Amino acid sequence: MAAVSTPDISRETSREQDAVRILLIISAAATPIPGDGAGGSDWVAVLESQVRLQKLDFWVRNPDYFSIALMQEYQETSDQRLFDLAQSILDSEEPEVRRYPMLRYLFGAWERLDDALAVLRSAGLVVRRRRGAVGTRAQSFYYLTRRGREVAERIVREHPVFRYFVDRTRLVADFTDGRLGTHLKELQYRQEEYRDTELRQRIRPVTPRARALLEELGRADDGGRRSA
Repeated sequence: MAAVSTPDISRETSREQDAVRILLIISAAATPIPGDGAGGSDWVAVLESQVRLQKLDFWVRNPDYFSIALMQEYQETSDQRLFDLAQSILDSEEPEVRRYPMLRYLFGAWERLDDALAVLRSAGLVVRRRRGAVGTRAQSFYYLTRRGREVAERIVREHPVFRYFVDRTRLVADFTDGRLGTHLKELQYRQEEYRDTELRQRIRPVTPRARALLEELGRADDGGRRSA
C-alpha cells in the first residue's frame, strides 16, 4: 500500500474548481432531453434535484466514502469490478490528497454552489430552473446547454489537468445511474461518521475504516478461493 499523508480537512476549493467539477458532474449524470435541443431549445440534458447534485458532488469530493459505497454494493452483488475500483482508490493517496470535505446540514452533505453555478450560467453552459406546486418545496432542475456539452467534451479532450475529475465524475455517474437523490442520501447516511457529524460541521473522513473493510473483504475472498 502506498504511503499516505495526513489529510488536511480544512482544504477548500476555488470558485473556478467548483464550476469545472459541477459542469463535469452535470454533463456525466444528466438525462438527455428528447430531440437533443431541437425545436429551438438550447437545452440538451437535465439533472433533476439539488439533493441528487449534492450527493453526487459529495462522492466526487470524498473518495473514502465513495469506496465504502462501492464495497457495500460489492457485498450485495459480488460484482468484482466494484471491489477492484474501491481497491484502486484505497491503495493510493487519493482519499487524502483528493478529499475536499463538505458540511453536514439537515439533509446531509451540502455545499453552497451559487458561485459555481453563476459562473456556468454567465458562460451559457448550465441553466437552473426551479419548479413546484404552490405550498410545496420547489425542486431545482439543472439544464446542460449545447455549449455546456461542447465545453465539457473539450475539457475531456484538451485539458489533462482535469483528468481525475473527468474519470471520477463518470464513475460516480455510472454507479448512481437510475437512483434517486433520496436513495443516494440513504446510502450516505449509512455511515455513522456522516450521520453523527454535528450540523454545520465538516463531515469526518472514513479512510481508516474503508481500508480496514477492504482488507477484510480481501481476506474473505482469498479464503473462499482456497476452500473452493
